[in-house]
Amino acid sequence: MTRFVETNDLYRLQSVTSPVLAPNGKEAVFIRTKMEASSNSYIGYLYHIDLETNEVTQWTHLNERISNIQWSPSGKYVSFLASRTKKNQLYILPTNGGEAKCMTNFMFGLTHYAWTPDEETIWFSANVEDGKSFGDVPTKQDPKKPQPFATEKMQYKMNGMGLLRENRHSQIGFIHIETKRVTRYTEDAFDYRFGSLSHDGKKIVYSVNRHENTDFDFRAPLYIVDIETKEERLIVDMEGYFGEVAFSLDDAYVSFVGAPLEPFKNAAHSEVYIYNVAEDYFSSLTAMMDLPVGDYQTADVQQGAVAPGVVWCDDHALYFQLSTMGDTRLYYATLDGAIYPATPEDEHVYGYDIAHDAIHALATISSPTSVGELYHLNISTGEREQLTHFNDAWQQEVMLSKPEPISFPSFDGTTIFGWLMKPTAYEEGQQYPLVLTIHGGPHMMYGNTFIHEMQLLAAQGYGVLFVNPRGSHGYSQTFVASCQNDYGNGDYQDLMHAVDFAIEENEWIDSTRLAVMGGSYGGFMTNWIVGHTNRFKTAITQRSISNWISFYGVSDIGYYFTNWQIGGDYDDIERLWKHSPLKYAKDVQTPLLILHSEEDDRCPIEQAEQLYIALKSHKKEARFVRFPKANHDLSRNGLPHLRIARLEEMVQWLEQQL
Repeated sequence: MTRFVETNDLYRLQSVTSPVLAPNGKEAVFIRTKMEASSNSYIGYLYHIDLETNEVTQWTHLNERISNIQWSPSGKYVSFLASRTKKNQLYILPTNGGEAKCMTNFMFGLTHYAWTPDEETIWFSANVEDGKSFGDVPTKQDPKKPQPFATEKMQYKMNGMGLLRENRHSQIGFIHIETKRVTRYTEDAFDYRFGSLSHDGKKIVYSVNRHENTDFDFRAPLYIVDIETKEERLIVDMEGYFGEVAFSLDDAYVSFVGAPLEPFKNAAHSEVYIYNVAEDYFSSLTAMMDLPVGDYQTADVQQGAVAPGVVWCDDHALYFQLSTMGDTRLYYATLDGAIYPATPEDEHVYGYDIAHDAIHALATISSPTSVGELYHLNISTGEREQLTHFNDAWQQEVMLSKPEPISFPSFDGTTIFGWLMKPTAYEEGQQYPLVLTIHGGPHMMYGNTFIHEMQLLAAQGYGVLFVNPRGSHGYSQTFVASCQNDYGNGDYQDLMHAVDFAIEENEWIDSTRLAVMGGSYGGFMTNWIVGHTNRFKTAITQRSISNWISFYGVSDIGYYFTNWQIGGDYDDIERLWKHSPLKYAKDVQTPLLILHSEEDDRCPIEQAEQLYIALKSHKKEARFVRFPKANHDLSRNGLPHLRIARLEEMVQWLEQQL
């Protein structure tokens, strides 16, 4: 007997991620992650699959998080990062049996790493205090005598990390497998990020910004380095982000993904770049696509879904992800400029690896009615086979609502795309309330992926409308940049036209029972909407922005993001206030639920505090819920019990109001 989706189903959903093919192409490993109520944590397990028999075997069983899995070049070992000691340490597991061996005991853990071809050494980057070794104990403070924190930088904190210690930097080193002896390769006070190791083991690529003041210098120059001589050759040095580096199989080329800062700031489309090692120049492979390389989906069930930027399948061909029209698809490209889609529409490919024959692939794939599993793909024929079935039983147990795609012209003729979900128990002839939900970013996108929160709303008897207003990714560069310096204008009208279109085309929508909700940028838009229209009966705002004036000074990104998105700073207070929902609090007539995390450094909780007090001072109906030990990412990877509490607050509020 089937049932409706519930809040606690988050504990049932399994996240299948990070498929990595073995060097022999006949086997692979991947990660399965679940939320666990008893420990109030996320548990990840390493799995192995034999691709000739499709036999799936669990290889680790401890209560830990696992990430960054790799095969050694011969396939003798599988390595991974695990949180057995709270910080991510490096482990290697013999593939012929035995226990995983811990290779590091770094006080701050480590991040990126790569095997040398002889399997005797692993290169890595990790944080270390200046003047100390990776494994040294950091300077400890007496908890009874906390010490002051001092800084002279504007970038002194980061969401999810807290205060950034200025005597701590990311450095590169290597570890000898047999002896565990660790050697520092870089020794200065700059931040190095390990990018890639050549297949012949003679070169590495890393990024490092050696400018003294990086507050307004948004660059991470890439260098290709001769390991023996330490001679650097600059690959790219532009403001912007450039990373996800990979050598071609013959080491003749280096691919990397990124985007220059100018002229579109953080709205720029990421591209795949190819650096010719012999001729010392790079060019964009995807510039003519006018679509962003990478995965920009908004989802809430895929834990640790980090896909490679590029996978080379031979010396002159490669694969990458592209976000387009609500899909995240795999694309195939050759160095002579040919580019083809390799997976179909209407789905979300959130992890992948490619065999060297360029035809066979492993991919983790989700859709609006499929949580996500591992598949074997034959790209030449389009055939696919589902290899894992961790979520099958749950999906057979519950009823799901299938989103229907919609499109409509906005106020200026721009076509806006989105989806509309009917209530799960929809009956012809009945009328139902509608919830408009708005994604964050703003440069993200809604799309064809599974979102538990939306299925929960549909199960509660609500229609769910979600669209990609201007500013969203997945469309043209012009479209994604068109909300900059214009927050609350074109994007607001796109959303209102979406509601108008949905009501006009669907008689089952009760236009007297409308709700609006969103988080981050979606929270800003929710605040803006209720200050500019009374058409919604209720609203829910989460991790939102209400006051650009204070946001400029308190957010970890405020001092530059405000300029990029609003076009003003403390020299133009009038402009910041004009675009601040707080200015319009006196006009709000919509009951508002305010949800905010206390450790949110991206949109600090004072944004919610100001809005709540402003509304209450004007005798408005509002409820304020604070979440301790939670940051800006609560809805995606916060403490499990708090994620459940958040959903229950939303469900109860909507039931009460609608």
